[in-house]
Amino acid sequence: MLDAALKTQLQGYLDHVKLPFEIVATLDNSASSDEMRELLEEIVGMNDKISFRADGVDTRTPSFLLRRTGTEQSLRFAAIPLGHEFTSLVLALLWTGGHPPKVEQAQIDAVKALDVDLDFEIYMSLTCHNCPDVVQALSLMSIVNPRIRTTVIDGGLFQSEVEGRDIMAVPAVWLNGQPFASGRMSLEEIVTKLDTGASARDAKKLDAEEPYDMLIIGGGPAGAAAAVYAARKGIRTGVAAERFGGQVNDTLGIENYISVSVTDGPKFAAALEGHVKDYKVDIHNLQRAEKLTPAAQPGGYVEVELANGARLKGKTVILSTGARWRNVNVPGEAEYKNKGVAYCPHCDGPLFKGKPVAVIGGGNSGVEAAIDLAGIVKHVTLIEFGAELRADAVLVNKLKSLPNVTIHTNAQTTEFTGGSNGKLDGLNYTDRVSGEARRVEVEGCFVQIGLVPNTEWLRGTLELSKHGEIIVDAKGATSLPGVFAAGDVTTVPFKQIIIAAGDGAKAALGAFDYLMRN
Repeated sequence: MLDAALKTQLQGYLDHVKLPFEIVATLDNSASSDEMRELLEEIVGMNDKISFRADGVDTRTPSFLLRRTGTEQSLRFAAIPLGHEFTSLVLALLWTGGHPPKVEQAQIDAVKALDVDLDFEIYMSLTCHNCPDVVQALSLMSIVNPRIRTTVIDGGLFQSEVEGRDIMAVPAVWLNGQPFASGRMSLEEIVTKLDTGASARDAKKLDAEEPYDMLIIGGGPAGAAAAVYAARKGIRTGVAAERFGGQVNDTLGIENYISVSVTDGPKFAAALEGHVKDYKVDIHNLQRAEKLTPAAQPGGYVEVELANGARLKGKTVILSTGARWRNVNVPGEAEYKNKGVAYCPHCDGPLFKGKPVAVIGGGNSGVEAAIDLAGIVKHVTLIEFGAELRADAVLVNKLKSLPNVTIHTNAQTTEFTGGSNGKLDGLNYTDRVSGEARRVEVEGCFVQIGLVPNTEWLRGTLELSKHGEIIVDAKGATSLPGVFAAGDVTTVPFKQIIIAAGDGAKAALGAFDYLMRN
């Protein structure tokens, strides 16, 4: 089941198991059950503290339960957790076996303090790079708190269940039989969502913070670089981020960050946060900025109001709020989001296996998505507004060689439509040459048309470009004294991770120069 390299790696990890636990499997005569049995028997053979039974009676077959001896812990995998979820399996085995998680004690205490019965079901796919964070967070919760049950379900393995619950995007989390959340979430985010008093406590705590010399809004590559450069100057530095790592968290492969040959978004985002934590920087995560108030007088404090009502102040402020996926903004898009309209082909593509789908966008992202999907789905229709595809020639040639792909250029999407079941059943578009209205019947559509800067909250406060980007000078300074900006949210061209990181460093140095002179 596992190749030699994975076996060696897993053996090394399982040497850290300290406490006995059992694996209880529910199996039948199917091929997937045979695969699961083989995997579990290999695991059990690596450590004598792990026992195995195949007499489970779970309603989902195949599945297996992890339970530490003498506890009520309940973590179940209705999946064969390989691919992106292999790490989730390894961590679940280690945590069940008593190996301490690398999580701040405050978060562990917050999970233990949840004094209510919680039954989580998380639907994932083995190719989803957004899913492991949620799987691992919920797995840990069920291990440290006996009142929490978690079942990890492979949507591809239990497709009828996915269709029955109208799940068309992963990760999708259900709690006590009802939809709870979708998309990537951290342990901190999940606990905050469950703990309704957390927001008010956070606001009170943040209001009590002393003003910063440099306050950074946003925790992506630009914000992280700015924080490191500021902290190294020995000044009081704070970061308020809606999600540390920003859009990098949603990036699959990163192969062009110089000195790092290959990595992925979640790993890179974790490395960014780890590097910032090497310095004396106050990190306020899960905080969304909603208002910027300029300093009342030269040398005064710039104020940033957060969504929870708290206010943070800084002698200088660096705005690095990044960008997000651009919407098509046509009727039906919002209505059918996560019901056929999707934005991550790697995450949600397996849910459309054997079905017709569309991709909107003819740049590199759109063409790459179409190529990937063509190997999974029945047929891919690519819709491009322009007269020709804008992707690299090698990608375009590859796409055109695929037999189950149709390309429409000069095509303007006008509407997403759905059936009586509330799911997407197609899209309408206009041929921009003939003016003819046309239709494509699909069950899924992946939107890949670029980015929009996160600056709505800044309109009317500082100078923005016609595209909504923050206008900056050569040092990252904005039109407001003491306010700087960096990364994808600015007019700096070429939205790349390495450019954003350099831009953050430049803005921090620019802001420090401002501090010295004022």
